[in-house]
Amino acid sequence: MNRRHLIAAALLACAPLAWSQGAWPNRPVKIVVPFAPGGTTDILARAIAPELSKAFGQPFVVENKAGAGGNVGAEQVAKSPNDGYTLFMGTVGTHGINRALYAKLNYEPQKDFAPITLVAGVPNVMVMNADKAAALNINSVPDFIKYAKANPGKLNMASSGNGTSIHLAGELFKSMTGTFMTHIPYRGSGPALLDMVAGNMDVMFDNLPSAMPHIKSGKLKAFAVTSARRSDSLPEVPTVEEAGQLKGFEASSWFGLLAPAGTPADIVNRIQQETAKSLATPAMQERLRGLGAIPGGNTPEEFTRFIDAEHKKWAAVVKASGAKVD
Repeated sequence: MNRRHLIAAALLACAPLAWSQGAWPNRPVKIVVPFAPGGTTDILARAIAPELSKAFGQPFVVENKAGAGGNVGAEQVAKSPNDGYTLFMGTVGTHGINRALYAKLNYEPQKDFAPITLVAGVPNVMVMNADKAAALNINSVPDFIKYAKANPGKLNMASSGNGTSIHLAGELFKSMTGTFMTHIPYRGSGPALLDMVAGNMDVMFDNLPSAMPHIKSGKLKAFAVTSARRSDSLPEVPTVEEAGQLKGFEASSWFGLLAPAGTPADIVNRIQQETAKSLATPAMQERLRGLGAIPGGNTPEEFTRFIDAEHKKWAAVVKASGAKVD
């Protein structure tokens, strides 16, 4: 084979990759958020979407598809074409908890998705309606436990949906404290927080970014964060472990971009690289840390290993808590 043929063969071998990189995206890309607007999943998707739009020259549009603790949106994306035009903002619920919590899922969290990158990790925060807390003289985690034990079932616990980390953090708290609160699932943190602020709900173990504005406004009282260590955004607020003397309590959340399984690797890698680049900018770092979130940006391979580890961790937590959803 002469030199001309060698060059032609090399160009032909690279053609599929070059075509894929040149052709995608040539129309808007959808990011499915499996919860209602206003929650942390939605906040983070809407923070990263404009950055990807600028990077790729096409709109990245957020679509909220709420229901069943994130499973409705996850199932939709799992069954979407793997052409790079449908992405998913996955969570610790959809890709860490739900496999162990739900009796039946219509998607496989690990097999049906191509992990792209972790966008952010956040602690949850135990909050109560500030006026109700004052009226009931509940000023700390021990006060809350004492009241809940004396009044089983009188407190309502809001969550962003069955199977979310917000739900499971509350179930773990109930299990470890021997208390009972009536669980009221919503279709996302946004509507749950509206009822929390209005005084229709009593307590919630919400993701810190979505709860933070209401904590700062004084509408919600923060008792503790659910992470292993205190949050830099709320350094004066203790962990549940130290506040309630609950050794080993930890139930943090995370959020990351995924695509349907089989999405071309070059598209996955390009999205990861641009997302990581955006998350590393001072403006985005300041924005996310101000919400109490820790920016991510890991590689698809690292994110895959992270999700595998989360499956194992949360299966143990679900078993210990006794939580189940039919």
